[in-house]
Amino acid sequence: MRTRTRSSLLATGALVLAVLAAGCGSSTDDKPLAADELRGSTIVVASHDSWAMSDDVMAKFTEQTGIKVKIATNGDAGALTNKLVLTKDDPIADGVYGIDNTFATRAIDEDVLTQYAPLVSPAAIAPFRLEGQTKSFLTPVDYSDVCFNVDDAWFAENKVTPPATLDDLVLPKYKGLTVVPGASTSSPGLAFLLATIGAYGEDGWKGYWQKLLDNEVKIDAGWSDAYEVDFSAGGGKGDRPIVLSYSSSPPFTIPEGGTKPTTSALLDTCFRQVEYAGVLKGAKNPIGMQKFIDFMIGDDFQAALPDNMFVYPVNTAIKLPAGWAEYAPTAKKPISVPAADITKNRTAWLRDWRDLTTR
Repeated sequence: MRTRTRSSLLATGALVLAVLAAGCGSSTDDKPLAADELRGSTIVVASHDSWAMSDDVMAKFTEQTGIKVKIATNGDAGALTNKLVLTKDDPIADGVYGIDNTFATRAIDEDVLTQYAPLVSPAAIAPFRLEGQTKSFLTPVDYSDVCFNVDDAWFAENKVTPPATLDDLVLPKYKGLTVVPGASTSSPGLAFLLATIGAYGEDGWKGYWQKLLDNEVKIDAGWSDAYEVDFSAGGGKGDRPIVLSYSSSPPFTIPEGGTKPTTSALLDTCFRQVEYAGVLKGAKNPIGMQKFIDFMIGDDFQAALPDNMFVYPVNTAIKLPAGWAEYAPTAKKPISVPAADITKNRTAWLRDWRDLTTR
């Protein structure tokens, strides 16, 4: 299974800023490049640490447009959004990919983005547009379901029935078996917090979390620590057989020479994340970024998403890799929270969650 660092807490410092500054467009002033000036130019795309795309696909974009792409990673979706907000008066890139629906409204409200409506696949991506937004600041590119995964081999060996729902996780027989990334330090962790709010409501989510804490849930800083260190089926062979991950994670636990995964996702526990791309206000090469957004929702990029970033393309007509239909189905009824509620309450929810989990 490829390392997936969506929840990484890597610091972004002066070195990153220097790299970005060196790579921002081909223009020597702040004026946007004209369309006929794009060939030979470069765009810088700020992204999260999970960015991964094949060289062949990226080369196709350069072949088609003459534009080169530099990717600058900036931690997880939350850290990425915060960086863009803090640098909005002197943008660090031409565009962004990887802001998700838990942070998207923060970027829009902070006036980080400029409007762009993609020229291709508008109908295909329509179901994934940000709820309640009438202007096209962000274009949906991919989605994933944040769900609990279980180590099937551990449960079989220990003759314990695996949990199936959020309610199950607080039962005594699962005490000390669950690990999750923190809500304030990782985007899947925040997705899980939102899942509990969506499932138990404003009046019930704190009580659920107290039951989780009483059942000795472990809270790690990020997804990598939870999955790769503490999860019993992860690379670190930890001692926790229940972990918060993704519905697309199980296919990557098929052992060499095997035919089926050793883990499975609990599809009744999922919160759906959608990732977006946008043009930054003040970008030096906005037209180049617009062309890249068009490319990202085109067939070549969409078809390459599952194998490279382990997410589902928003163009659902794209054929998924072998095994995904059987071992990585999406949730039929993912838990959701209205975007307006997230915008209004994100800070307060995170503050309350920190107070609750650090007592």
